[in-house]
Amino acid sequence: MIVALIDSGLGLLPTASWLRKLRPDVDLLLLLDPDGAPWGPKPEQWVVERVVGTARQAIEAGAEVIVLPCNTASVTALAHVRAEVGESVPVIGTVPAIKPAAAQCNSVAVWATAATTASRYQADLIARFGGDAKVVGVACHGLADAIDRGDIKAIRESIADSAARTPADVEGVVLGCTHYPLVIDAIVAALPDGVRLFDSAQAVAAQTVRKMDELGRPTTGTGTGTVTVRTSGRPGELPSGAATFESGRLLGALPA
Repeated sequence: MIVALIDSGLGLLPTASWLRKLRPDVDLLLLLDPDGAPWGPKPEQWVVERVVGTARQAIEAGAEVIVLPCNTASVTALAHVRAEVGESVPVIGTVPAIKPAAAQCNSVAVWATAATTASRYQADLIARFGGDAKVVGVACHGLADAIDRGDIKAIRESIADSAARTPADVEGVVLGCTHYPLVIDAIVAALPDGVRLFDSAQAVAAQTVRKMDELGRPTTGTGTGTVTVRTSGRPGELPSGAATFESGRLLGALPA
């Protein structure tokens, strides 16, 4: 079975690495879009066409399950992708873990890109799932871009700036961009002791496995565990910056 993961950059690595751990035999197709990255600031229709076009490539390559481990792609194009590929192909989206964070913490900060922090999408999620918790957004300027570059200095600077703008009384931080789990240790180190982090990558991977099982096809032992990469529609490989992170190395990224 081939599972395709679609994102503009390295945000697909945490979910892909969890899938590798849960089902090491499954073949993964990683579809990145360096030519169009980042997707967040782009017009909505442009993102829809880009993501749907990439999903079409995934189906042509034999994908039986599609994952959108990207908040922008999920909120903008999930319904369009499902309409494109039909009911026989499960499509799994990603939603920031605001609901579990608000259920367990009195005060929550949602770390996300500037575009997501300012979006109606995040505001609606907070209104729907924030419950009685105090939930605030923190824009992590430049963090996703620095992660895509594997720029450790810029990553540390962005995390420090974001931590400084996070209210001192927060009990939980939601990682509202799928890139951020790649630097979760650095984020933990920058926050006060005891602050809990909430990330959706493992849950998305687990949901993907459930959808695979529902297809009723043999999986375990039938695949070869290959990782195939396409970059903006072309055969490629993970960028060298991916090797900066454990998830990237697990999936075969090599340093420059």
